[in-house]
Amino acid sequence: MSRENIETNHFFQPAGLYVHIPFCIRKCPYCDFFSITDRSTIPGFMEALIQEMSMTGVFPFRFDSLYIGGGTPSVLEANQVGRVVETAHRSYRILPGAEITLEANPGTLRFDKLTGFKSAGINRLNIGVQSFRDAHLNFLGRIHTGRDADTAIKDARKAGFDNLGLDLIYGIPGQTKKSWLLDLQQAVDYAPEHLSCYMLTYEFGTPMERGLRKGFFQALPESLAGDLFEATSAFLCSRGYQHYEISNFARSTDFRSRHNMKYWAGVPYIGLGPSAHSFTGMKRSWNCRSVSQYTENLNAGRLPVAGEEVLSRDQEMIEAVYLGLRKADGIAAEAFEKKFGVSFHGLFGEVIADLRKKRMMNATKTRCALTCRGMRFLDGIASRFVQRME
Repeated sequence: MSRENIETNHFFQPAGLYVHIPFCIRKCPYCDFFSITDRSTIPGFMEALIQEMSMTGVFPFRFDSLYIGGGTPSVLEANQVGRVVETAHRSYRILPGAEITLEANPGTLRFDKLTGFKSAGINRLNIGVQSFRDAHLNFLGRIHTGRDADTAIKDARKAGFDNLGLDLIYGIPGQTKKSWLLDLQQAVDYAPEHLSCYMLTYEFGTPMERGLRKGFFQALPESLAGDLFEATSAFLCSRGYQHYEISNFARSTDFRSRHNMKYWAGVPYIGLGPSAHSFTGMKRSWNCRSVSQYTENLNAGRLPVAGEEVLSRDQEMIEAVYLGLRKADGIAAEAFEKKFGVSFHGLFGEVIADLRKKRMMNATKTRCALTCRGMRFLDGIASRFVQRME
């Protein structure tokens, strides 16, 4: 990355700052994010991370979000998280009122740790509950129980967190609509400000994907998984949540994930830590997927960048369509036309008309957005848009 590669039209937009903490107590069999279980390397990693922050603080962005993800960031002690937050404020132009999020696993939380995270400057906590049912948690390889999740959520409230997100997973083999709605009801009973509901996917090369291929279990039928998606939206919307992105729900606009919205809107972000990605408006880069290599590079005064690419106009158009269709707000035709110099409705008019007829899209002259049913078939619909560009 270099300052010359930052697009001027993104210069005045607040960017996002992401910190990847690549440590887990045990790696979940469905997860393909980079992480390791050897926590003895945390002290060396912390020093390297602080060094990376000092070396990348030259970028002329203002930041209104800091997201500490993983891995399992909550394996860190509160003073270590505090050091990350403090160094971020010292190294970057972080705006007053910035959203500062920490991902947490219920199996790593204690009340004193939660109060420490709050004192360290974390103002948004995202707890990876995944399910309240122990049978499902065992299948997912989680280290916590449903009771642990209950305790963690209640302790988070007692510790003063008033912006709380819960992550849940559906589409688990053997799951029924009834059991999933019970999980959702239990989550809603805690009145979280945000809910992320992800469909279980079998990422190539993960232990769970290998188990599926070997016939150790059967995936939930695609039609049932799709029904659960629509049931999720109907259930949460009827209880006051906004379905603002395909997998995300917020109690109000104020509680939408400010950081994640940057990914879907094509706003710049800087990624720190092993495997983290950065995007400066036109150029994307990514760090090495190795804690030892990451630490070695930074100890030698080198940034741990493993690769980079400058997006072509076609790539930018494809991403704008795919990411825009993920959002309930959809795609703004005027912004698309201004950026790419093509008529939005001239290019996609036939596809939009067909989708409207099938009640999969709402569209006006200024904006088009998928309905809930349309979101169910996002990949196929996005492919139809891409074909029109070819």
